Amino acid sequence: MNSVGRKLNGSCLCGSVKFEIEGSFDSFFLCHCKHCQKDTGSLHAANLFSESAALTWLQGKEVVKTYQLPNTQHSKSFCRTCGSAVPTYADSLGLVVVPAGSLDSPVDLIPDAKIFVGSKASWATELSDIPSFAKLPE
Repeated sequence: MNSVGRKLNGSCLCGSVKFEIEGSFDSFFLCHCKHCQKDTGSLHAANLFSESAALTWLQGKEVVKTYQLPNTQHSKSFCRTCGSAVPTYADSLGLVVVPAGSLDSPVDLIPDAKIFVGSKASWATELSDIPSFAKLPE
């Protein structure tokens, strides 16, 4: 994938946590599994995965909490102050997992695939037909 050797910066919503990712990503998935729906409160998670990228906490490592869902490979790291998703090491997979929305640097990648679509939300059909607005509609 792109971004080889590139440094990308990211942060949480409140700015308590700041981090840097250096390296390349192996995959970019939109995950529709029930675990990702629950931990994002949305249609899917958008995560970048890397076996080799280096994660450096620039600020706020002490407010990062990681939750490991028992008896699964699903884990999530988040800022204890604002709840925003931040990168995590998925030890069971040997990967760093970076929520795409946590990055402040532009991401020049497009998702490789939608995964676990067999468990996608029932309301996630024909979304291209729904009106789109550049900001909150009046």
